Amino acid sequence: MPYKFSPSSLSLLKDCPCCFWLHFNKKIKRPETIFPSLPSGMDKVLKEHFDYFRREKKLPPELKELKGVSLFDDEELLKVWQNNRKGIQWTDADGNVFRGALDMLLQKGKKLIVLDFKTRGYPTKEDTHLHYKDQLDIYNFLLRKNGYATEDYSYLLFYHPLGVDADGKVNFHAHLVKMDVEIKNAERIIKEALNVLAGEMPPTAEKCGFCEWAKCAST
Repeated sequence: MPYKFSPSSLSLLKDCPCCFWLHFNKKIKRPETIFPSLPSGMDKVLKEHFDYFRREKKLPPELKELKGVSLFDDEELLKVWQNNRKGIQWTDADGNVFRGALDMLLQKGKKLIVLDFKTRGYPTKEDTHLHYKDQLDIYNFLLRKNGYATEDYSYLLFYHPLGVDADGKVNFHAHLVKMDVEIKNAERIIKEALNVLAGEMPPTAEKCGFCEWAKCAST
C-alpha cells in the first residue's frame, strides 16, 4: 500500500523509528499534545506581510541584506504550495506521495530559493538552525522533482519577541540564516523511511518518552 509523507511525518523517523513504523503500518499514532495557536497566527500574518511586499514588487525589510533576489511572483501557484492539504507534491514509481507546504519562495534569475518562517519565544542558539535542515532539503527535493531549478541554499527567517511598546504593540526581532541544500540528504531520508516501513517493527529510540509511556501503561 502506498504511503503519504510530509517533512513533519518523516521527522518522526529520526525521533523514533518504532513510532514511525507504528504510525504508518499500524495506524497507531502518538497521543496528541497541546499545540499553541500563536505560531499558526504568526504564520498567517507573516504570509500576508510578504504578500503585500510582493504586490509592491519590493523585498520586506527583514530581507534587506539580500541582493539580486525578488519574491516569487506567481502568487496563485504559491497559495497552492502553501496549502497544508495540497502543498508541492511528488509521487514515486511505487505510488508513494511526498508533500510539503512551503512558507515562502524567493527567486534569483531562473532559480528558486526556499524561505521558511520560524517563530520562537527567545533568540536562537548556535545549532538551532540545524534542526530544520532535513525539512529544507526535502522542500528543495520536491521542487526539483517538479521541474524547478533551485539554488544550492535556502533561508530560515527566525522571529522572536523583544518587548512591548507603551501603546501595547509587541516588537519582534528577525534573524535570517542561510542554509546549504543537500538533495542527497533528502534522498537518504526517503530511502531510509521506505526501508524501515518495509521491514519488521524496529526497536524504540533510547529516549522516546512516548514509548516509555506505552510500556508503563501496559504493565
